[in-house]
Amino acid sequence: MGSLQLTSLSSSFSFNFNYITNSHKALKPCKPLGFSRGKIRAISTTRPDSESEATESEEPPSVDFAFVSSVLLPDGTPDVHLRTACGGQKLRNIMLDSNMELYGPYSRPLLNCAGGGTCGTCIVEVVKGKELLNPRTDKEKEKLKRKPKNWRLACQTTVGKPDSRGLVVVQQLPDWKGHEWSYEDVDLPSGSL
Repeated sequence: MGSLQLTSLSSSFSFNFNYITNSHKALKPCKPLGFSRGKIRAISTTRPDSESEATESEEPPSVDFAFVSSVLLPDGTPDVHLRTACGGQKLRNIMLDSNMELYGPYSRPLLNCAGGGTCGTCIVEVVKGKELLNPRTDKEKEKLKRKPKNWRLACQTTVGKPDSRGLVVVQQLPDWKGHEWSYEDVDLPSGSL
């Protein structure tokens, strides 16, 4: 898929401020602000439909994510955010890069270990896609020994390899979850995520 890149040929602004230093003088009307009008030039455009269909099959491997928030939407449905990332990364980095809520009330500095695996505040529940994740580390086994088997520390969890493909469904902040929801597989047409 191509992209449209816009470049401004001129981005200079000329401001004209009329400062009055003597408070006894009457105020004079200022000249209006003057902005130079620049032209915008298109560098590239998208390809025709026939070419884009051919390149979709050549897309690099990626892992699709469905992040389910711990809070319901006003209509009572789960708040689900869909994201895509390359495999071989820590789940913590993927969530932070995608602006997903990870730490909840522990997101301030000094309230979490920033990915060291010592605080246990980045707990997530993996609902689907456990086969794409690395086995639990020793730090995870220690911190999560009284938690369900599908709970993981995002900072210790590596999602697949760089050539991995698949879907991972993650429940954010499972300790703070105030609702129950179920997951069911539905066959989607290719390219719908």
